[in-house]
Amino acid sequence: MTDSELAVALLTLGCARNDVDSEELAGRLAAGGFRLVDDPEAADTVVVNTCGFVDAAKKDSIDTLLQAADLKETGRPQAVVAVGCLAERYGAELADELPEADAVLGFDDYGDIADRLRSIVAGERPHPHTPRDRRKLLPLSPVEREALPAVEQRARLSDAPWAPLKLASGCDRRCTFCAIPMFRGSFISRRPSDVLAEAHWLAEQGAREVFLVSENSTSYGKDLGDLRLLETLLPELAAVDGIDRVRVSYLQPAETRPGLVEAIATTPGVAPYFDLSFQHASNAVLRRMRRFGDPESFLGLLEQVRRHAPEAGVRSNVIVGFPGETEEDLETLCDFLVAARMDVTGVFGYSDEDGTEAATFPDKHDDDEIAARVQHVTDLVGELNAQRAEERVGAVVEVLVEEIDDDGEGPAVVGRAAHQGPEVDGTTRLESYDGQVGDLVRATVVAAEGVDLVAVPLEGTR
Repeated sequence: MTDSELAVALLTLGCARNDVDSEELAGRLAAGGFRLVDDPEAADTVVVNTCGFVDAAKKDSIDTLLQAADLKETGRPQAVVAVGCLAERYGAELADELPEADAVLGFDDYGDIADRLRSIVAGERPHPHTPRDRRKLLPLSPVEREALPAVEQRARLSDAPWAPLKLASGCDRRCTFCAIPMFRGSFISRRPSDVLAEAHWLAEQGAREVFLVSENSTSYGKDLGDLRLLETLLPELAAVDGIDRVRVSYLQPAETRPGLVEAIATTPGVAPYFDLSFQHASNAVLRRMRRFGDPESFLGLLEQVRRHAPEAGVRSNVIVGFPGETEEDLETLCDFLVAARMDVTGVFGYSDEDGTEAATFPDKHDDDEIAARVQHVTDLVGELNAQRAEERVGAVVEVLVEEIDDDGEGPAVVGRAAHQGPEVDGTTRLESYDGQVGDLVRATVVAAEGVDLVAVPLEGTR
């Protein structure tokens, strides 16, 4: 079998940052002589880009690796390779516990991924890497760091009319519950020129919305000597020909400055969308998390947002059952959620993460208590988010069409309004619309179904 005949399928789990990593890997593999295929059963090697964030994500990653390994018994695949955060985080330990995977590769293997995969398909079994605390690979001072290198290759693995675009990698914060900085490393920005160049390329590939992703977008530019660089970059991205909407993800509330709020809320072409990582509202719990804030400061930030853009979208995630969380702390969180009127709130139960400070904390809740608290808050935000969606009935929204399915009773047209982020924030169904995927449609909201909306296009819109 020649190199050009080798086919590879990439399976991606986790967040939009992993989606970008997979497309960069795909670009390198295509340049290295591999043929990209969607179906793992049609591949010579299956690469699973794993997630290592929380227990549920780890389980999904391992299950996917095992399912891919089963294909070796019945089909074409000759090798299954683990990459991504779980592989980087556990290295040899994962390889020992998961012999069904033919190789476990770390981030340092990405640069020559084609050669690595070629040797694995040929029967070689590389020694898995020994995980390191990647924060120690860079100077502690941000100004001494080199910017992320430009992306040499990227191949789109989706025909969706939106695409993630990486702003930065890593994180300098030391939240006690989070292991991400240990395996993703310290915060490093990409140069604005590289971000803009990739936005132009994505537009040429058919993307009409770019979704700026990083571990902490509010830190963008600090290592390049300009903490306000994102405010400068946003209008330049919005001006890229073919890009109709720019969306920013993952804002750290304590670092979300007034100028950035104004830039996101008022810049034409930028979605007034605020993905604010509150995590909790009790000051006592936040301090144990080594984060900052309280209900008053968080509500003040939301007031800033809505003063500039009353219909802005707001989403967040919260952790309940953190060690030492009292009933009063939980009540503080719930009262904040009622007052915040957010569009979407993800609720996660606390679990120990290897190597984190919180894993050593006393006063931990048992699993049943954490589950009960998760259910309580989940039920609450389900009602609150549905109420927020109902408040949007009658509003005019701009919907990016993402799917058109014909079920025999006419096309079902589904997309996202400006306040709805990709994949996690609900959708908007357009009634009586016969356009195509990628259209940007102005429509009036006529109903809400949970966090999802139903809208009717304005007359003359296509």
